[in-house]
Amino acid sequence: MTLIERIEALFLQHGRRACDSVTALDHALQCAQLAEWAHADAPLVAAALLHDIGHFIVVDPYGDEVDDVHELRALPLLAEGFSASVIEPVRLHVQAKRYLVATDPAYAQSLSPASLHSLLLQGGAMGEEEQRFFEDLPFARQAVQLRRWDDQARVPGRATPSLAYYLGLLEDLQQQPFVDSKIGIGSLSVA
Repeated sequence: MTLIERIEALFLQHGRRACDSVTALDHALQCAQLAEWAHADAPLVAAALLHDIGHFIVVDPYGDEVDDVHELRALPLLAEGFSASVIEPVRLHVQAKRYLVATDPAYAQSLSPASLHSLLLQGGAMGEEEQRFFEDLPFARQAVQLRRWDDQARVPGRATPSLAYYLGLLEDLQQQPFVDSKIGIGSLSVA
């Protein structure tokens, strides 16, 4: 099974789960659509689609009692075929919520009750030193953009492109193995 087929299977198997007022699949599709509407580049659209896929990889038996670190659970799967421009915004989107709560007074008021609950489990608002560290990270800006779309992507009944449409985008972004034409071997391209 290819990476894209595994991603599709995860969405089909777990996408009906509730995510506030929409399903997890609807949430992912709306988030990707918001990224497209904002004219984000293709890797950030992909990150928007995939940002919560870690919830589907290992189902947490403790539920809402602990932070499930879904942003970290997604990394091994995503690293099988995507570059840092897809992976890093996914990895940082939870920290981006903590950052926004600390730096934007109105942001916390816009969060859903479920998001406020998970914020407490994830460490709450960042302190000043954490904020400075976060701001200096590559892809921090993209993670903040992703986080804002994440919070807006919860509209029941919103029409979006299909999962198949976004899987095509993932296919296009997937890193292809580099093969040296002279010797016929190689490794993943990092270009």
